[in-house]
Amino acid sequence: MILSHPTGNTNVRNVLRALADDAQLSTYQTTIAAFSSGFWHRVSSFPGLGEIRRRSYDDDLRPLICTAPMRELARLAALLLGFDQLVRRETGPLSIDRIYEAIDRETAGRMQAGKVRACYCYEDGALHTFRAARAAGKKCFYDLPIGYWRAARKILTEEAERRPEWVPTMPGLSDSPGKLSRKDEELRLADRIFAPSTFTKLTLAMCPFPIAPVDVLIFGGDDPMVPAASVDPQAKHGALRVLFVGGLSQRKGIADLFEAVAMLGAHVELTVIGRKPAEDCVPLDFALGKHRWIESLPREQILAEMRAHDVFVFPSLFEGFGLVITEALSQGLPVITTSHTCGPDVLSEGEDGFIVPIRDPQAIVEKLELLHRDRPRLAAMSEAARKKAESLTWESYRKRVVGVVREVLGEGGKG
Repeated sequence: MILSHPTGNTNVRNVLRALADDAQLSTYQTTIAAFSSGFWHRVSSFPGLGEIRRRSYDDDLRPLICTAPMRELARLAALLLGFDQLVRRETGPLSIDRIYEAIDRETAGRMQAGKVRACYCYEDGALHTFRAARAAGKKCFYDLPIGYWRAARKILTEEAERRPEWVPTMPGLSDSPGKLSRKDEELRLADRIFAPSTFTKLTLAMCPFPIAPVDVLIFGGDDPMVPAASVDPQAKHGALRVLFVGGLSQRKGIADLFEAVAMLGAHVELTVIGRKPAEDCVPLDFALGKHRWIESLPREQILAEMRAHDVFVFPSLFEGFGLVITEALSQGLPVITTSHTCGPDVLSEGEDGFIVPIRDPQAIVEKLELLHRDRPRLAAMSEAARKKAESLTWESYRKRVVGVVREVLGEGGKG
């Protein structure tokens, strides 16, 4: 089997590991891969090259990984130097869309040339590979990391009417008809579809044509468990330390969080970690000026920030999963999130977190007020969050991936 993805996110790495360990993988096609004894690992320690460091892979996988780094290196350089036109969504010659397409074409070429049984690709990077696979009678596995585009368009269009001043933070509204058509063709060609949450699977109900079976495979979170948090059950005063991590987009519900925090005043202290969108957004800039804002941090430091806070709020309107949710749980943070994330799949209501409706700042206020008043409950929920994280393992995710792959390929499921 051939696996492809341009950047190798955490979930992709676990698919890579699962397929490699089960001897199902012939090639993993990507852009940049750093190994402990290689050139990219050495240069990744230089300032500004942290993104390359995030492309590190285990040395034993090196024989399976094929890279095409030049276009991605140019994109990273353009981002670093502020050449926005080169990386502009869809139209820029170094846009992430062009990177996905280039890797897709590389993978399609390998499908045509190689003796493989199947391919495993991700949304926006599967079309050419799936066409080649279908022509050769091979199976196509499709990973949909975020919900179906028609469902996203409906929600974001409604949000543009509700909060028009936040439209610059929702670039998904500007996806071209050609891009949306490619997404649909990828779905049509898939033999099996993987969704990371029940919500993502439910969005596919808006698909106007028949699609392959959909499996919900919940992501894991093997972050280090931490000692009991420094929550004093007797503390009756002091601001509640609230954290948000994610892209600063109204798709993530960031405006609703700002509104909720404004209602609570001095009862909470908000930290926001995330990059602003390319287009200026006046209300976003205003809100960030009133709170502690950090544009970007290495993952280890994000986990440290989580340990320094009391509660994680992630009021997303449209999310495939939300890995930050399981990361927060692993660091002892109760989570307040919406039903449009992995929240309903991983949280126990009132024990390690709360599910609130989308677009409901008042519901966020009520949960934060509860935790602010009831510090013993906050401490209990912090401990429950750590215990929940222990059960959300990447090992379980890898076993399920392999089980479905074996089933589709006629080898019998396992795990």
